Amino acid sequence: MSDDRDHTPTGDYGEPEFDTLSAFVDGELPEAERRAVAERLAADPQAAGLVTHYRAQRAALRALFADPVAQTNGPCIVLRIRPPWWRQAALAIGSLAAGVALVWLAGLLPAYLWLRQPETAFAQQASLAYAVYAPDSQHAVEMAAQSEGALVKWLSKRLNRALTVPSLGEYGYSFLGGRLLPGAAGPAAQFMYENRSGERLALYVSAAVDHEAPIRVLREGDRRTFYWVNDQTAYALSGDVADGRLREIAVDICGDLGGHPEQWR
Repeated sequence: MSDDRDHTPTGDYGEPEFDTLSAFVDGELPEAERRAVAERLAADPQAAGLVTHYRAQRAALRALFADPVAQTNGPCIVLRIRPPWWRQAALAIGSLAAGVALVWLAGLLPAYLWLRQPETAFAQQASLAYAVYAPDSQHAVEMAAQSEGALVKWLSKRLNRALTVPSLGEYGYSFLGGRLLPGAAGPAAQFMYENRSGERLALYVSAAVDHEAPIRVLREGDRRTFYWVNDQTAYALSGDVADGRLREIAVDICGDLGGHPEQWR
């Protein structure tokens, strides 16, 4: 007999786990619990897949029950127009299909890129992480600079290597905090910095296969990412900063973290 039920990536989870992940997707968890779930997602592909599935479902439901609003030119008159059911259903199906496609791409594309061009894939991940979190005024970091000791200890444990937060004070940047992120090679860390003008830089760190690789640059529009490898640890510094200045900062960070930037000068 064929089974037409929804094949959600449930793993061995019980109802409490489902409720927690659902609340995480809906933004209903307290801050401490939200951080714990985010850490779990970086190490549990099944849980991450379930969260992605929930998000796709939510997008489909929002499309299905959308209530577009058409306003007149008057200050107080609002006309609510509900589209025909068939249009809502089409939007829902399209959103769900897009969600499924995103699940598939999220699982396959990073690994494919990593196998073909590991360093370039790493730089693209760092650049994307910067583009997502740097503009966020409320949640640019998961743990603030006030908890730097706990943050570094937590991320060092997750990445299985001793991490250090380099100081960028001489360049006018203060440390904001950091977060744990999933990467193609395993967990990754992101450290965020900001200057008085509100401009931000992000240092992205993950495991690497190579022991050492010289600095390279990835350019995407106005965004620059300088990346390198030292002692089987990959680093990438991203920002909307001119090449020369960002490269100077990257070279200093490399030296501070035990690399050999003299070969790049």
